[in-house]
Amino acid sequence: MDPAPDPAPQAAQVIAQVMRADRGRLLAWLIGRLRDFQLAEDALQDAVESALLHWDRRGIPFSPGGWLLHVALRKAIDRLRAQDRQGRGTANLALLAGEEASDPDPEAIPDERLRLIFTCCHPALEPKSRVALTLRTLGGLTTAEIARAFLDQEPTMGQRLSRARAKIAAAGIPFAVPGPELWAERLDSVLTVIYLIFNEGYSASAGEIPLRAALCEEAIYLARLVDQLRPGEAEVEGLIALMLLTHARCAARLDKAGDFVRLQDQDRTAWDATQIEEGLALLDRAVARRIPGPFQIKAAIAALHVSAPQDQTDWWQIVMLYDSLLRIETTPIVRLNRAVALAEAGYLDAALRDIEMLAVELDNYQPFHAAKAELLARAGRRDESSAALDRAIELAPTSSEAAFLRKRRLELVNLKADRA
Repeated sequence: MDPAPDPAPQAAQVIAQVMRADRGRLLAWLIGRLRDFQLAEDALQDAVESALLHWDRRGIPFSPGGWLLHVALRKAIDRLRAQDRQGRGTANLALLAGEEASDPDPEAIPDERLRLIFTCCHPALEPKSRVALTLRTLGGLTTAEIARAFLDQEPTMGQRLSRARAKIAAAGIPFAVPGPELWAERLDSVLTVIYLIFNEGYSASAGEIPLRAALCEEAIYLARLVDQLRPGEAEVEGLIALMLLTHARCAARLDKAGDFVRLQDQDRTAWDATQIEEGLALLDRAVARRIPGPFQIKAAIAALHVSAPQDQTDWWQIVMLYDSLLRIETTPIVRLNRAVALAEAGYLDAALRDIEMLAVELDNYQPFHAAKAELLARAGRRDESSAALDRAIELAPTSSEAAFLRKRRLELVNLKADRA
C-alpha cells in the first residue's frame, strides 16, 4: 500500500492559494473591523502561522478563508487584551465581542477593498505613501519589494509605511468610500494606485515570479467596482480598457521555460480574444465621451498593438499618441516609450538622440538600458549595446528578466563574431 500523502505540503499549498487569491479581501475586512492597519496585518499573519500548525494535523477546513478570518479576529482580540490599550483598545474589544464567536464566511461578508483603497489614497497622505500603503495592504507586497520598486532602502520604506498607518489613525481618516462631492479630488489618485497594482502584477519589481496574475485580476476587479460606483467616467473606462488589453497578452509573455517573450515574437493565438473585445468596446465608449485623459491614450496605444496583424503595427500613430500623452504626463518614461516607437517607425537616429537625453534621469531604470541596447544594436554599435545590456542585467528586477537579457546579450556577441 502506498503511504498516505504528507498533509503538510497540501496545507501550505492551500494557504498560499487563499492568500494569493483573497489576501486583499480578508485584510480589508479585518481593517474595517479593527480600524488598525498594523493590527490587522499582524493578526492575519498570526492566523496563517496557526493554519500551518493545525491544518497538517487536523485537515483542511471546509472554508479555509473563513477559518483564517475567524482565527485572525481572535488573535487580534488576544493582542488587544494583552496590550490592555486604554480607551481605544477597550472600545475595540467591546465592538468585537459579538463577532468573536461567529465564523465569518468570505463569500458572505461584504467586499470592503474599495473602502480600503479610498482610505489608503486619502489626500492627507502624501502620494508616495498612498501608493506604498496600497501595495502593502491590497497588493500583498513585502516592505522590501516596495522599497525596491521605489528605489528606496527597506528601513526607509518601513518607516514610511509606519507613518502612513499612524497618520490614518491619528487623523481619524474614515474607512469609507467618500460621497459624490469628493470624488473629483480623489478619483485620479485611486485610479493611479489601481494601475500601479496592475503593473506590479504584470511586471514584478522584484522576486522570482515575473508575473502575478492574481494582482492583475485584483486591479481589474477594483476598477470595475469604481465603475459601478461612478458609471460614465471616461478615465475609469479607459483604465479598465487599458488593463484588459494588456492582460489579454499575459499567456503569451512567457515561454515554456518561463523566460520573457518580446511582443513581436509572441504567439498571438494565445492572446485572450474575449478580453481584447471587451477592452476595445470600453475604449470606444470612453473616447465617445470626449473627455480625454492619460488612461484612454495608453489604452489606445495598447489597442493598436493588439489589433494590428503581425509586423503591421502603425508605429507612427503610436508616436502621435505619445505626443498627446506628453502634453498630460511629461515624464521621462513616457519620453522613453515615445523614443522606442519613433525607432520602430523608422527614425532610428532621432530615437537614439532622444534616448541619450534621458541617460541621467533613467540611469537606474532597467527598461531604459534594455531599450537603449536594442536601438544601439540596430545602429550597428554593438559594443555600446553590450554595455547597455550589462547595465540592464545588473538592474533586472527578476531572474526571468535577467535570463532574457543575458540571452539577448549572447545573441549580440554571436552576431558580432559571425561578422568579424
